Amino acid sequence: MTTEQTANAEASGPGTGVDTGSLAEIHELVRRAQDTQFDPEPFLDLHTPGAVVVNIAGRRVLGRDALGEAMRAALASPLRDVVTTAEIHDVRLLAPGVALVSCTKRVEDARTDRATQLPTGGALTYVVVHSDGRWRIASAQTTPVAQPV
Repeated sequence: MTTEQTANAEASGPGTGVDTGSLAEIHELVRRAQDTQFDPEPFLDLHTPGAVVVNIAGRRVLGRDALGEAMRAALASPLRDVVTTAEIHDVRLLAPGVALVSCTKRVEDARTDRATQLPTGGALTYVVVHSDGRWRIASAQTTPVAQPV
């Protein structure tokens, strides 16, 4: 973890019900989601089969298979030139094996043909679940904001 991630992990741990090991695993999950955003197979493996994703443009995708189809279509379009990053601000345990992850998403849009303007930032919220010995993304919702929060 970077210094910033470590500081965030320490701020997210006490009083949130998330143990240090799980917190590190969740930070790693978010990092891997960011690092694999252009590689469908490892990216999809980070999600549960029934994952629900609402992207920054408001498109809702239901299920990992549909997410794969949407991702492959996006990568075959000018959207392949849009890069996003996420900064974790808080992780809270909602129930055993279920955590809420609050992030800021930043969008770098390098498309030369911009048919639509994307927001430059958003509030990204993940619901992650622990099963089969690892954390996975069950839900991801990005709400656009005028200025990154």
